[in-house]
Amino acid sequence: MSATADPDHLTVPAGVAADVLAEAAAWRPGARSTHAAVAIVGLGYVGLPTGLALQAAGLPVIGLDISERRLASIADASADLLARDRVLLIDALDSGRLQLSSEMARIGEADAVIIAVPTPVDEQLNPDPRAVHAACATVVTHARAGQTIILTSTTYVGTTRTRLVRPLAERGLVAGKDIYVAFAPERILPGDESVSQTETPRVLGGVTEACARAAKAVLDPIVKRVHTVSSAEAAEATKLFENTFRAVNLAFANELAGAARHYGLDIVELVEAASTKPYGFLAHYPGAGIGGHCIPVDPYYLLAALARAGVPTPIATTAMQRVAARPSEVAGRALEALAERGVAADGARVLVVGMAYKAGVEDYRESPASAITRHLVGVGVQVDYYDPLVETADIRGVGKLVSVAGPVPADYDLALVATVHPGFDYGFLADCEDVLDATYRTPGGKRRHTV
Repeated sequence: MSATADPDHLTVPAGVAADVLAEAAAWRPGARSTHAAVAIVGLGYVGLPTGLALQAAGLPVIGLDISERRLASIADASADLLARDRVLLIDALDSGRLQLSSEMARIGEADAVIIAVPTPVDEQLNPDPRAVHAACATVVTHARAGQTIILTSTTYVGTTRTRLVRPLAERGLVAGKDIYVAFAPERILPGDESVSQTETPRVLGGVTEACARAAKAVLDPIVKRVHTVSSAEAAEATKLFENTFRAVNLAFANELAGAARHYGLDIVELVEAASTKPYGFLAHYPGAGIGGHCIPVDPYYLLAALARAGVPTPIATTAMQRVAARPSEVAGRALEALAERGVAADGARVLVVGMAYKAGVEDYRESPASAITRHLVGVGVQVDYYDPLVETADIRGVGKLVSVAGPVPADYDLALVATVHPGFDYGFLADCEDVLDATYRTPGGKRRHTV
């Protein structure tokens, strides 16, 4: 396909597209990497941008995924991507540097293999590592001597050794001698154009020093700095520590938002004022909840293993309980706002504004808004939603909902703001009788409530 053949998918001005391609060309290292081809196993929000960065650096990439639907969305450039990555995708498809396939046997064609599959939790918030275990087993099956294998999926400490190193050794492929194995967690921020994976340092832990050197050669073309730690286990733990840190602080921010409301103060104003301190404070803002596939998920891969080992983690464990409870707290506050006007929950009409899990993305899976919707529908509230990036949402326990095209404020007893996307007009909120702003950042309606 060509960029000109499908202009709707190229959502940035031509001049910007030219700048992106020029920047990518500047990164092409020529002989900097000894790897002739890289296979990416899993083309989700981590694997696809990683593959695009590698091909932009001049490396042929084999993109592998078990989902034919996902492969089709990539092939026609409709996959959810940042604007700069969409430019790279169209260029990659045009140039032929990105090949797409569901045939996992093609792993054997590559000199380097990067595993980037999801590691979710189940409905009881227990880690569900089946996808990463299956991917590792597939890679082991098709691995050959001389390859470099890098696991990037966030997972239990020890997974690289138990799911790659040992099974490979059983096949006669010894890490550091016959094959090279490392863990390098992803640091991609979906939906945020201001944060580039090229500029973000990458943590890397090899099973041996030789493994670390080989993995660094794979990553060097796409990042400005690789920070090498002592082992794969240290790299695995680093990723879990990063996201547990964020979860704890976001839970704390939500708690302080309630304290600010008690005093009649604006929590955003307080956080921004505290942020003027040049040391010792890192700004975290409250919201409707924490969605996506990292912060509300990754800490459980740390806490579950420590709990089994009898290692106490009271602060992080309590924080994750508060993270899980946040959507129900927001829903409860919505019911309070309705009750203040004498509106009963059963039959009340609420417009949820923003179904995506964060601003600037189309993904609504595990979003706070979907959980809030479940809570409200469960007590008889009639819920519609408006999200300019999420046309339909199939919510577990509720069913399929379709975004309203143009909200009519008079139709609803309450507008509950969960996510607002940049570049869209939310002026209709000013005409709403009551607005519960769980983002703490919109001007609200005739009466504005916070959580």
